[in-house]
Amino acid sequence: MHYIKFIMKNIVFSLIKYLYYFSFTAMIILYLFPGSLIGFFLYEDFARQPDLIANPIGTSINHLLAFLYLSLLGFIKYFHKKKLFQILMYFTCLSIILELSHFLIPNRSFQLLDLFGNLIGTLFSFFIVIFYQQLKRRF
Repeated sequence: MHYIKFIMKNIVFSLIKYLYYFSFTAMIILYLFPGSLIGFFLYEDFARQPDLIANPIGTSINHLLAFLYLSLLGFIKYFHKKKLFQILMYFTCLSIILELSHFLIPNRSFQLLDLFGNLIGTLFSFFIVIFYQQLKRRF
């Protein structure tokens, strides 16, 4: 029984690893593409940014959710290495660099609210992992 749990755990972590790498690659492509690929697929217009969730602050909630998802996968992937602070710094720098790159990419624009969405998503996932660690220690 212990062996089956071990195999299942390895399979799950392997799937998370590949999902993380796929998601990371997709996010880099979406961020660095000059225009909106998602807008093209949904509206056939590279200039239109989709609002995946209707909200008062525009597309920034999409940035929050994207970085929450990606950084949570990253924290889970590297959870066993106990380097959570380094991973937090990595995703913080990544979110800043990707948003600043919009100054240089045609048809993209830097938006402070998007940067805040990126950072809040990263911090949210960090606190989720810290909360999980605290629960794991108690039980």
